[in-house]
Amino acid sequence: MCGIIGYNGTSDVAPLLLDGLEKLEYRGYDSAGIAVLEDGQIDIVKSKGKISSLREKISKTHAPKGDIGIGHTRWATHGEPSDENAHPHYSASRRFAVVHNGIIENFATLKADLQKKGYVFHSDTDTEVVAMLLDENDNGNFFETVLKTVKMLQGSYALGILDANDPDTLIAVKRSSPLIVAVSPEGNYIASDITAVLNHTREMYKMNDGELAVIKPDGVTFFNEDGDPILKELQHVDWDVHAAEKGGYEHFMMKEIKEQPDALRKTLSPRITEDNKIKLDDIELTDEQIKGFDRIYIVGCGSAYHVGVVGKYVIEQLARIPVEVDIASEFRYRYPLVNEKTLTIIISQSGETADTLEALREAKRAGSRTLAIVNVVGSSIASEADDVLYTWAGPEISVATTKAYSTQLSLMYLLAIRFALAKGSITESYSQELLTELQTIPDKVEEIFKLEPQIERVAETYTYLHHAYFIGRNLDYAVALEASLKLKEISYIHSEAYAAGELKHGTISLIEPGTSVIALCCCERLVDKTVSNAKEVLARGAQVFAVANEGNESVGNICDHAIYLPKTNPLFQPSIEVVPLQLLGYYTAKARKCDIDKPRNLAKSVTVE
Repeated sequence: MCGIIGYNGTSDVAPLLLDGLEKLEYRGYDSAGIAVLEDGQIDIVKSKGKISSLREKISKTHAPKGDIGIGHTRWATHGEPSDENAHPHYSASRRFAVVHNGIIENFATLKADLQKKGYVFHSDTDTEVVAMLLDENDNGNFFETVLKTVKMLQGSYALGILDANDPDTLIAVKRSSPLIVAVSPEGNYIASDITAVLNHTREMYKMNDGELAVIKPDGVTFFNEDGDPILKELQHVDWDVHAAEKGGYEHFMMKEIKEQPDALRKTLSPRITEDNKIKLDDIELTDEQIKGFDRIYIVGCGSAYHVGVVGKYVIEQLARIPVEVDIASEFRYRYPLVNEKTLTIIISQSGETADTLEALREAKRAGSRTLAIVNVVGSSIASEADDVLYTWAGPEISVATTKAYSTQLSLMYLLAIRFALAKGSITESYSQELLTELQTIPDKVEEIFKLEPQIERVAETYTYLHHAYFIGRNLDYAVALEASLKLKEISYIHSEAYAAGELKHGTISLIEPGTSVIALCCCERLVDKTVSNAKEVLARGAQVFAVANEGNESVGNICDHAIYLPKTNPLFQPSIEVVPLQLLGYYTAKARKCDIDKPRNLAKSVTVE
């Protein structure tokens, strides 16, 4: 996700901001910028591309001088990567400057209201709305103006704000996006995480949602969302810089597993309105167009393909539209039966996956409408697809995907419900029920982390494992595909996933004493059948680890190990079920002392065929 740095003190601020932004590069970004306040004016310099490009731009003009400023590295969500869309953003009067992490969910409504009042916008970002609102709400008091403005915002935001008329003050605001305040004798900082300032101080305050911080050169004061002062405890940080980049976690993969609840909220929240309706960004698929599709293809590679397998089950069950799921490298060469009555859904984390991009082009040549689900704004797939849904998961550093998979799944659910409503295959009341339950998934994912010690103990028994088999039926089988990939790609254990009913058609010959089988038993209507398959492998000496829903504790009676997960609507169970299996893969790889974030022979984005 984006990075924020801010400083108010006695030192030259521009070098501090640039150094801090470089410490945040690991988070991923597509543009960067700084704003410096001096002599009643705010000077902004920003650039598309790397911080090196920003440094070069500054060197060709001038380095802004001053001792108070804010900086930002942007990961595009609204508007493509460009100089205009880079942060910081001025208000119309150029009195205020703002940097922002997160998503302002009601920005379109706010922007329309401001445009009616004559405000002219210079970017496609949601952030510029905040800057313009500061002008609109200005009453001469910086703090009161900020307080009034943030009460108008819906969504997630960490804000750093300058006021040219108040050169002694930097204000920070936090809601559902990380932000800390750090203090030192030379001045005080804000940052999206401690990494940016570890070279200067290890004393910090962690901001909570709804809090505002007023940062002066010689001190910091905190307030709640009503503007009342609050006291906070100063914390000392012992992390080294390398650990700080990972938020204190040993590996990026674990950090990203733990980020999944927030990533899911950021993906779902802007797409479900207050009255429980679906709003799919700027996609203009009418009910008539959806009714006109006689087939859907879902195309992806690796984990993206596995999302498609879940999508097939869910779309066909809800919307009753035939769905085919294809591996991208096969789709492009097999002369698929695609035409103008086909919708092709393209899934890619990076938006640059070579085979997937070519599959998109093949579908378009055949007349299909294309819809991309990607994480990277402005990527090739996002640019070439007819429609695009961004996951807004933030950057994934670990090669093994976790939060990208989970956020892609959540968008697949929304598409299925939207299509079903258009087709009239579900009622409005049932869609409301589904959307209400879907919004509980992030909290239920968080509950799974309580099972971590139990999962780690199971993983330790896999340290010297050579083979593992995942079995399941229906959506359990779809999750088994992803779980097997997670285990094999980071632990180097040979692992396969099978539809449990296929065991007797050849696979069971591979079972021998000591073989490990992971039985997924969350598909309630088929759990008895999967348990029967588990008994078959147990009878042949296999060790069975079962994953089941709460209330099905009897599954544990026939297994060596079992864990029980929070229940949800069966269609959404994959979002909960995959998380303990991500943890199983992680802890197995850790026990085997593997390079978890950078497994051998693999790359994060496969941009060649």
